[in-house]
Amino acid sequence: MTNSALAKLKVVQHPRCGQTTEQVVSRVYELIKHEDLKRGDRLPPERELSKQLGISRPSLRAGLSSLISMGVLQSRQGAGTFIVDGPPALDSEPLRLLAELHGFSFDHMFETRSILEVGAAGLAAEHATGEQLATMSEQIADMFASLKDPQQFLVHDIAFHRAVAAASGNPTLATLVEMVSAILYQRRRDTIERAHDFNEALDLHRRIYRAIRARKPDEAREAMREHIVRAQRAFALEEQQVRPQKGT
Repeated sequence: MTNSALAKLKVVQHPRCGQTTEQVVSRVYELIKHEDLKRGDRLPPERELSKQLGISRPSLRAGLSSLISMGVLQSRQGAGTFIVDGPPALDSEPLRLLAELHGFSFDHMFETRSILEVGAAGLAAEHATGEQLATMSEQIADMFASLKDPQQFLVHDIAFHRAVAAASGNPTLATLVEMVSAILYQRRRDTIERAHDFNEALDLHRRIYRAIRARKPDEAREAMREHIVRAQRAFALEEQQVRPQKGT
């Protein structure tokens, strides 16, 4: 962070307890809006930032934690706190709790995936950079190498979908895909050991990638749509083995 940005962080301390969490969030947003803080910038150490803002360290921590949960900041062990560089990774826990409270089914979640990811695949075919295509290709290679390791295959499967969403060029869409995929990953990792053959899934991922690389949005959307339909069927079969229907 520059000295000018630090100067702008200074505030008049509240006569009672300083800034609230909401004010900390608002102050950081203001700096981002005016481009005093940019993607990838590191925030000053907690002690220094607390002094610059004129607030207690507990209040600062609460504000920074809120920004981390929003996906605006990222805490790196031993390195500090940074403005995120890339699509934000929002905490999926609130969505998971809503799913429990309101009975979101996994059919609903797959339907949501289809709406989001079919569109993302089409956009990726239009906007993907060479670096993003390379990331997708690497994930497919890792999926191939993990055909006998269900848990690792799932990790690279999810990473591929996130790479496609990031390549859409729409950070809002990429963030929503990130949230939904995080919830499905939590459940799928408990069932994927019951899957028997990943070759079909691998082939469908290759189709998606090739259509995106060839800049064919319609083919990319169709390949993604077919993949999600088949993934939903596979997940349903795995779920049946985890919780057999009554009377069977």
